Amino acid sequence: QVQLEESGGGLVQAGGSLRLSCAASGLSFSEHAMGWFRQAPGKEREFVAGISRAGGTKWSADSVKGRFTISRDNAKNTLYLQMNTLKPEDTAVYYCAADFRLSGISSSEHEYDYWGQGTQVTVSS
Repeated sequence: QVQLEESGGGLVQAGGSLRLSCAASGLSFSEHAMGWFRQAPGKEREFVAGISRAGGTKWSADSVKGRFTISRDNAKNTLYLQMNTLKPEDTAVYYCAADFRLSGISSSEHEYDYWGQGTQVTVSS
């Protein structure tokens, strides 16, 4: 059974940092591109960042570019999202997702095969 378990969310002041982790099990982690998505109250889920299978290609949404960094450790089956200079508008539930593909990254949630339960990130002003 595939499991993606996010951790590291919490409450932080604007300008602060958080590091999210996503531990994967039950799948061949290195054969999946990985992504982070988020959903704020009353809004649709949106792509935040993605990383290719080996980690050589990364893609971030314009809204987080220069502040968030996605990375992965295939030896540990773990995905990360380092979030710096957080803003109140970053408040959302953050989800990790796995996409079984040969290469590249997708920003479309419909391309992803497996999802975690999400972790809440709240940024106070």
